[in-house]
Amino acid sequence: MMLPENHSEKFADPYTREKLEEILKKLGKTFRKLNGTKIPAEIVLVGGAAIVAGFGFRESTSNIDALVQASSAMKDAIHQIAEQYQLSRDWLNQDFKKTASYSDHIVQYSVPFRTFSNILHVRTLPAEYVAAMKFAFLREYKYDFSDIVGVVKESGISKERIIEAVNNLYGSWDRLTRPEEGKRLLQDIYASDDLEHLYRKYRSEEQESFTILKNLDEKGDDALTRDNVNDVIATAKRKMKQ
Repeated sequence: MMLPENHSEKFADPYTREKLEEILKKLGKTFRKLNGTKIPAEIVLVGGAAIVAGFGFRESTSNIDALVQASSAMKDAIHQIAEQYQLSRDWLNQDFKKTASYSDHIVQYSVPFRTFSNILHVRTLPAEYVAAMKFAFLREYKYDFSDIVGVVKESGISKERIIEAVNNLYGSWDRLTRPEEGKRLLQDIYASDDLEHLYRKYRSEEQESFTILKNLDEKGDDALTRDNVNDVIATAKRKMKQ
């Protein structure tokens, strides 16, 4: 069965902001020990990690997606942290580069977050670029919808800034994976006078979608693919309402 990336992970997220900073601090120390002090490293947090690092509405994330620019010692440092904290060896990874949310311009629009051990420079993204990357994929079985609402609610960014960020990262809105769904979501957000309610609504729907997907996986549904997963979930929800 060809499954969507990370779809089978639990809807439980181990990396709180405090845990994220603790692990990155330890990573900086470990990298400095292995690498020395001459060549610094840079990490740009994206996705859930960027949201947990920069916003308060979401308490944790299940994985740490990032762009990594460092010497080969970084790989060894990441593995050492995995052993110390009993994490998977790819607890910090660049797998998102294989998805629709990746752009060559991410580093260009990133901003400083923290520096650890004077050698590990961690960056993240401004609110409009975090939202833009979520719009690029817009998965119903992840946190994409609710994350966008949460980012807008907390930051107060305008619709125009999000559209500009999408254009800067991906060239145009029409190049997104689900442009029409994205337009509807954008309209719903800026027409709403209760973003907290809208956030809870999408969060509940995402949890329901995740449960449906998990059940399909357990049944061994060979028809499920990364390309049709959103349609499969929508069909399952319609059948549940009948």
